[in-house]
Amino acid sequence: MKRSQINKVIKDMEALLQEERYHLPPFGSWTPSDWDSKGHDYDEIRDNMLGWDVTDGGLGRFYEEGFVLFTVRNGNQLRSDEYPKQYAEKFLMMYPGQKFPMHYHIFKTEDIINRGSHPFGIRVYNGTPDRKLLDTDVTVSCDGHRITVPAGTVITLGPGESITITPYLFHRFEVTPDCGGMILLGEVSRCNDDNNDNFFYDEIGRFPKIEEDEPPYRLLCNEYPPAP
Repeated sequence: MKRSQINKVIKDMEALLQEERYHLPPFGSWTPSDWDSKGHDYDEIRDNMLGWDVTDGGLGRFYEEGFVLFTVRNGNQLRSDEYPKQYAEKFLMMYPGQKFPMHYHIFKTEDIINRGSHPFGIRVYNGTPDRKLLDTDVTVSCDGHRITVPAGTVITLGPGESITITPYLFHRFEVTPDCGGMILLGEVSRCNDDNNDNFFYDEIGRFPKIEEDEPPYRLLCNEYPPAP
């Protein structure tokens, strides 16, 4: 992805958050130069990958397959003595017509919540430990309502609605072109570990290769400089 594209989608998400009246913590608006003075007292942000994240899955077609997100809080499975939080929270934004590839987690249970004003779909399949899709009915909880649907069903979430994604449940984010506008999602989960707990049906990359065609507007969560 070009840096100019990353800058634009972050600005679009900032505008959407403002429109929907959600506020990010202070580090959400730090510039790259702000980071130069942040010492070890901010290592929780660095070590747990809080902040901005833009991904196209390494596929090079962001507006078809990708999203932008902001991790507000997160613990650390591997350093729980130092970072004892057992939970994480995120905001995610997707454009009309955008999707994100089929994947599951083996540790994390998460609630995906429609925080915005337009409908959003999530396709579900039961999965196996060797990353195969099962042609079996899928049982999920949506806001306390237990439902069973055929494999591959797209469950539509209206504003304020949510779905619980359990381990080994394959899920694919899908936004229809005619949804009405950009989609704002929330995620509340167990600790998030992008390096060890994302398993995709088709192998893809996690972070985009960036073409630096303009200076960064915000640093991504994998770009923070070490503490001075």
